[in-house]
Amino acid sequence: MRLLLRVLINAAALWVAVRFVPGIVYTGTPLMLLCVAIVFGVLNTIIKPIITLLSLPFVLLTLGVFLLVINALMLWLTGWLSTSLGLGFQVQGAGAAFLGAIVVSLVAWMLSMFLVEHKESRSER
Repeated sequence: MRLLLRVLINAAALWVAVRFVPGIVYTGTPLMLLCVAIVFGVLNTIIKPIITLLSLPFVLLTLGVFLLVINALMLWLTGWLSTSLGLGFQVQGAGAAFLGAIVVSLVAWMLSMFLVEHKESRSER
């Protein structure tokens, strides 16, 4: 259930990025957007920790700001892989990837906070 919730949150965050960030384009169905969210989640689970570990000196030197660059790289990689798989999700350029990563991160964080608060308030009853 938690995995499904994470995929739905990622799909919603990616949808918001598609709607508001120029250079992020999606031309598929809502079901295909769930597939893009799965690709995004897999990349963030497998590739992102490796890149973060390898770039740890840059992350520490920039006091964590370099993590935004890593997030942008993950979004760009999602776009590249999704295009290769025919899912219809594209990230056109570094600027779009950077701004899109900020939007996706903020939306996913807000949705996660809302759902965790909702879950905690339900368990107190």
